[in-house]
Amino acid sequence: MAFVSSLLRRAPAALAAILAGCAGSPELQRPPLPVPAQWPASVVGGATTGQREAVKTHWRHFFTDPRLQALITQALEQNRDLRVAAARVEEARAQWGIVRADRTPTVNLIGQASVTHTQSDLDTSASNRRFDLTLSAVSYEVDFWGRLAGLSDAARRSFLASQEARRAVHLSLVADVATAYYTLLQMNELTALARATVTSRENSLALVNEGRKIGAAYDFELEQAEGLLEASRANLAALDHQRTVAMNWLNYLVGGEPAAMPPGKRLDQQGLDSELTAGMPGEVLLMRPDVMAAEQRLVAAHANIDAARAAFLPKILLTAGIGAASSGLASLFNAGAWAFQPVISLPIFDGGRGEASLDVAKAREVVAVADYEKTIQLAFREVSDQLSARASLAVQMRASEANLRAQRRRLEIARARFDGGMTGYLDVLESEREVMGALQINTQIRRAQLEAAASLYKALGGGTQGNEVTLSAR
Repeated sequence: MAFVSSLLRRAPAALAAILAGCAGSPELQRPPLPVPAQWPASVVGGATTGQREAVKTHWRHFFTDPRLQALITQALEQNRDLRVAAARVEEARAQWGIVRADRTPTVNLIGQASVTHTQSDLDTSASNRRFDLTLSAVSYEVDFWGRLAGLSDAARRSFLASQEARRAVHLSLVADVATAYYTLLQMNELTALARATVTSRENSLALVNEGRKIGAAYDFELEQAEGLLEASRANLAALDHQRTVAMNWLNYLVGGEPAAMPPGKRLDQQGLDSELTAGMPGEVLLMRPDVMAAEQRLVAAHANIDAARAAFLPKILLTAGIGAASSGLASLFNAGAWAFQPVISLPIFDGGRGEASLDVAKAREVVAVADYEKTIQLAFREVSDQLSARASLAVQMRASEANLRAQRRRLEIARARFDGGMTGYLDVLESEREVMGALQINTQIRRAQLEAAASLYKALGGGTQGNEVTLSAR
């Protein structure tokens, strides 16, 4: 009893201390951007020259190949990763609904009927009938300190984060399908080029054989022609395998074998959108769905701190009920009873559970801040990398096209010299190999340019502006 009396004497002071320490919570301040205010100097020149903002450019306006558009549409309908992301959005929405329900009373209607038969002795007996009907609100918590509001806001922010995560999966899927499609186009062209090379090598070998019969070609030229033919056949087999791998990757992304598709464009007909502007880091990065998801998770973590602090404060619970009882159904509603029971509960000692819960919430907020900053840093790196790739590949393409023109002129000269009897056929074979190599490099750079454009579109949050639900909640 002495211990209880001591607790009762100290309760007012404890309550005052708790109210002073927990009545308020500092407002969440968004951490400063952990990245420079400008893009790296090596790419800043090309970062703001364009006129189109990626976040305002729908993917159909960026990827204009009809076949690619059909593939992306099929992927958005059938891809399993996107289905999982959509299901997680619905899960988070339902979880938010569960938490919101805690802020409303739980009302139960209970009906009961009983019949009791009692036999006092062999001559007399009694039967009693009882009908009960009760309407009750069970332990409704008045959220005076905002504990339930904090939990509800945390669940809401988690729901919004799941929406942004789904948008991130959507954007990644669009870019991945485009990249896989460009890779398949590249492999188609390289395979066709390799087949043409095999045919050319077979013709060259036949020509050398004819020349050797009349003494116009030497054994080493024959060996050279045979070696080049076998090398071209090996290259064709390798490219066939790579083409199959690229096709399997695309089929996986779109969720199965592509349905009937419209005709597509060749790799050199795709067109490069060099009009995308990267803007300023502070304006662009915060619009990416993965960054917005990280921000919502940070706000949710802060709301959980508010809820953990409010758990130290008194809980006000209301229990009410109204009911009636009668021995007959006809008179059940003639008389009734009601009850109203307010309860206040103040945590005095819980073995440190409350403090530990608050520490957990604070630690999770630290994790959320670090995750938010890391996501922004990753976004900055991705945009910088793709801006650099865009500039570098433009230079590489100009050099590749110049080299291809030079190698084609060299081949023309080699054939003319061979036809004039000035050189052997070895020079022609060597020139053909250089032309084929230049064509392969040109095709690879073209594919890399298209892939870099798709990656930049993704890195800049392409086509994601306009989600009013998320933006209004920021």
